[in-house]
Amino acid sequence: MKSLKQLFSGGARQFGMVFALVALIAIFQITTHSKVLTPTNAQNIINGNAYVLILAIGMVLVIIAGHIDLSVGSVAAVVGIVVALAIRDWGIPWWLGVLLGLAVGALIGAWQGAWVAYVGIPGFITTLAGMMLFRGANQYIGKSNTIPVPNQIQYLGAGYLPEWGPNTGLNNSTLLLGILAMVFTVWVEFRRRAKAAKLGGAQLPVIVSVIRTVLIVGLLAYVTWLFGSGRPGTSFPISGVILVVLVIIYHFVSARTITGRHVYAVGGNRAAAALSGVNIKRTNFVVMMNMSLLSALAGIVFIGRSTASGPFDGTGWELDAIAAVFIGGAAVSGGVGTVIGSMIGGLVMAVLNNGLQLMGVGSDRTQIIKGLVLLAAVAFDVYNKIQGRPSIIGTLFRNRRNDIITPGTSEQPSVPVSAGETAARG
Repeated sequence: MKSLKQLFSGGARQFGMVFALVALIAIFQITTHSKVLTPTNAQNIINGNAYVLILAIGMVLVIIAGHIDLSVGSVAAVVGIVVALAIRDWGIPWWLGVLLGLAVGALIGAWQGAWVAYVGIPGFITTLAGMMLFRGANQYIGKSNTIPVPNQIQYLGAGYLPEWGPNTGLNNSTLLLGILAMVFTVWVEFRRRAKAAKLGGAQLPVIVSVIRTVLIVGLLAYVTWLFGSGRPGTSFPISGVILVVLVIIYHFVSARTITGRHVYAVGGNRAAAALSGVNIKRTNFVVMMNMSLLSALAGIVFIGRSTASGPFDGTGWELDAIAAVFIGGAAVSGGVGTVIGSMIGGLVMAVLNNGLQLMGVGSDRTQIIKGLVLLAAVAFDVYNKIQGRPSIIGTLFRNRRNDIITPGTSEQPSVPVSAGETAARG
């Protein structure tokens, strides 16, 4: 049992949602007669849910800071229609249209961030107004019409990594990406041990590090084969590449930068953060602006996959993003959550949607099941906190965050946290 806890860096309970994801995949793989783990279906899961996962990256930072953003779907929709119309009617290049869309998203984020940070209106109210405002703007600008987008935009949302080089039996671009990921995994584990040895800290037994690395590398090898062995012309999706890059960037920003520490500080204890010199207004402004910027990117990816921008794009997206974040371990009160955890929560919802569709379950029952899953995940987490036990989804990947943010601390190292708040977080 001790070896098992060491293998999972502090206890298998922290990986509850990882196990839930694996269990869901296994259940649906059996009940759908092996239709889940196929190259085509795996590609569809990534392509079909990339925009929600992109939104979840921004939403987790918003929720960690103690806010909520209900406008993400409407912002994505208005950016989508602006990009589609600008390319079609103004004759600008597709890449300039993408930059224009991101600029519009940033401006919208600055608008909403200013209301939250400098006027003091709660994020819930500000973005509720934004949800109505930008939904109306989408339909007004596009006159409730569907506007097609060019092939280059479609490639961003539904394209695949290209094929090149000799015939290896796999898509070589996907193969190269997988090899790089495996090498990076080995390097990270080696660097972790070297750093611990240099600082004189306790190290895991070599056999535990080896087994953990082998398991992760084996999983990456399987994923590489899964995405690289599909029908000719398909491979790892471009939207998936965009998502992977964003996860790496935002995981680094949230865990290793001053800005990331300030976000956790503001959400964990606002008063203490202010006393510690954190610029709360600037932090809130940046968080809200970043959310709208990622909403713009999600909207561009979506219109690429759907080949057009329409008046009903973005409807309900905010709910999916929020659900992914809370299932992935974020706390309603703020101060707790990780980018990686949100990705796992988003994948749980994506696999659940996909598996139920493959089983022929209707949209009505699918919504009921998703609602129950969200309620059960959060209720189980709250129950563990009330019982005084470690929160499963709230502590997902906590050890890694602790090592990265401030060695030797337990939760939010940037600011002092009251005993009551510490107990409430489990």
